[in-house]
Amino acid sequence: MIELQEDREIACPAALVWAIVADYGQDPRWRKGVKTMAPRPEGIVQVGTTTAEVMRFVGRTYRNGGEVIQVEPGRSFAWRTTSGIDAEGGRLVEPLGEDQCRFTFHVRVTPRVTSEKLLEPALRWWLRRSIRADIRRLAGLVLLDPEVTRCRAAGDDQLLMSRNHPTR
Repeated sequence: MIELQEDREIACPAALVWAIVADYGQDPRWRKGVKTMAPRPEGIVQVGTTTAEVMRFVGRTYRNGGEVIQVEPGRSFAWRTTSGIDAEGGRLVEPLGEDQCRFTFHVRVTPRVTSEKLLEPALRWWLRRSIRADIRRLAGLVLLDPEVTRCRAAGDDQLLMSRNHPTR
């Protein structure tokens, strides 16, 4: 089993980071390997939200179904796969002040096939590297996105939380 937890402080209000990480439709914007992510329903996650994800990792394409199993609105959610890879995890946004927060990404993957089990140490390294890069992209997105900047300047967290970006 591969279990990883990575976090990063982001110089941005927690509500703005939550608006991105709790909307699976945003994942292709900050998670490099995610080619498509189709949440149902769209928007901020709720218990029962399902996902259809196509991702590339270490030269291989994975098609994963998932579901959100727990939500603490504005703070955290937990998910698990229902098809594809055997995985579960969560995302957590903790305020550290008015304009600072910590984002934590947790994942547990259980390799199923012998080749993946044999390669577990290398896969752990690649996954950690990928998650760290994704979190750096998230921090950049939150700090540089014109809509985020505009909402931040206006102090309009509610507008940001309700907006719906098309998947890129």
